[in-house]
Amino acid sequence: DYELCEQWGHLYPVPREDLINLHREHLLHLLEMGDMEKALQLLQRIEDPGICLAISEQSLDQHPNLAASHFLADYLTAHFYTDLTTARRNEIQALYMGSKVLLTLPEQSRVNYIHLSSRPLLMLEQLLMNMKVDWVAVAVQTLHQLLAGQEVGFTVEDIDNLLSKYAEKALNFPFALKERRS
Repeated sequence: DYELCEQWGHLYPVPREDLINLHREHLLHLLEMGDMEKALQLLQRIEDPGICLAISEQSLDQHPNLAASHFLADYLTAHFYTDLTTARRNEIQALYMGSKVLLTLPEQSRVNYIHLSSRPLLMLEQLLMNMKVDWVAVAVQTLHQLLAGQEVGFTVEDIDNLLSKYAEKALNFPFALKERRS
């Protein structure tokens, strides 16, 4: 049905908002079905970059599943980096990194951290608090790779400071001296 509507749009003038809504719903449908290849083809068929940007951003704002969010954040960063405000760019890149970290976690555990997908540092802190040290190691390695040459609102130093803070807390053993009684 989406493809029929798209063909109809090529034959008759369709208002811009209706065209955006149609493509957004089609894109979300393809992403929910896990067909990233067709989703990419759909975005490439859209000739107007302004419409393509609007569709991609609106789709991302719908909070689709993890793989779809990752795909959309990657697409927006790759194709519309200069068209986005600095704040929006940082938000999208943080979501990209957070979704990438989530994808490194065991599948059954992702649901516990998905609400933090747009806040990778907070996700890292939550993993530290939950004593998921092995997961933290993979997450830190992933973030270090992704942060190379990127500006996203936090740096490698922020990650290192967070790790240092929790390492210090792990080594802090409060104790009271016991008096010896005779």
